[in-house]
Amino acid sequence: MAGRETQVDGRVLALGIRDLKFRYTSGGPWVVDVAALDLERGEQMLLIGESGRGKSTLLNLIAGLIDPVQGRVFVGGTDIHSLHGATRDLHRGRTIGVIFQTFNLLHGFSAVENVMTAMMFSDIPRREHRARAEQLLEHLGIDRPDADPDRLSVGQQQRVAVARAVACDPVLVLADEPTASLDPENAVTAMDLIEAICRERNAALLCVSHDPSMKERFERQSSLGDLAGEAAKARC
Repeated sequence: MAGRETQVDGRVLALGIRDLKFRYTSGGPWVVDVAALDLERGEQMLLIGESGRGKSTLLNLIAGLIDPVQGRVFVGGTDIHSLHGATRDLHRGRTIGVIFQTFNLLHGFSAVENVMTAMMFSDIPRREHRARAEQLLEHLGIDRPDADPDRLSVGQQQRVAVARAVACDPVLVLADEPTASLDPENAVTAMDLIEAICRERNAALLCVSHDPSMKERFERQSSLGDLAGEAAKARC
């Protein structure tokens, strides 16, 4: 993989986007039109906007879950859309952690097994998966690693989801409306945890949300409209 690393403007960034465009139908409106976006290791950014404005679609493009109409997305110095199949899955597993709005924890799997699933597409030796997951859960305050997530509190489930996202020491963490399913008290605790663990592991954090209270947390924030190319801005 190292041989395929590409620099963006002379730097190997956690995230680098250039001229990225996506739409669901040919000739339809651009759902995502981002001229440029760079995130350094350890940098944290909030992307704000109402629901349905393309924020989650952008995260799917960054993660390589869907392909753009045009443009490039560099994660850890490699254009993720230049990779295909298992190679892309492996790069995603090594470099990107995702925190979902509804946690997306697997039913029928224990807390520690949920964290271990993140390591399936990594180069971490399999014999180390359980110990690594248990240590991370303990670090995040989960003292019942073999419990079913359904038997944990909402706040504890969020901690399991955060542990899964950072289990492979990603260069980039994507958080998609991470507090939408939480009450205000748990939301504050969850964001404190997410920001702290990303700083601890020197991972860049890109958080998307329509919650106005999130603005107080991030020095750097933007909207998809702010990131749009000149043609898109002219249509606004």
